Amino acid sequence: MIHLLGVNLPDRKLIGVALQYFYGIGEPTAMKLCTQLKLNPTGRVQDLTETQISELTNTLSTMTIETDLKRQVRDHVTHHRNINNYIGRRHAMSLPVRGQKTRNNAKTAKKQNGRWIQKRGYSIWAQVQSSPLQSFLNRHSTL
Repeated sequence: MIHLLGVNLPDRKLIGVALQYFYGIGEPTAMKLCTQLKLNPTGRVQDLTETQISELTNTLSTMTIETDLKRQVRDHVTHHRNINNYIGRRHAMSLPVRGQKTRNNAKTAKKQNGRWIQKRGYSIWAQVQSSPLQSFLNRHSTL
């Protein structure tokens, strides 16, 4: 098993498939990398030489992948939320962002956007709801 830039690549995987283990690299990008580095995409990871591995590491280190790409996506979403545009409001309400219908098929977007937002404390409902102490004081101040 080869460990490149924080990702384990299994020995028996095809090179074109193993490159897709990196966040931000899909099939077209993996094939472009293979042709750029003159690697056989149907070859196995265990067949790579040390020079090919070092060339691959150098090429991947110049690309925006893994943590840098995740941070960039997170920054874009928070930027849209901060400027309060349509996309940011849709993220905040856990609704589809790119124009999909919401009458029937918004379950996936609600799961993805809601999970991301609630995990990081950006929920619009968290701003509306008050603290337990505040709700207790509101209930008992009218008595």
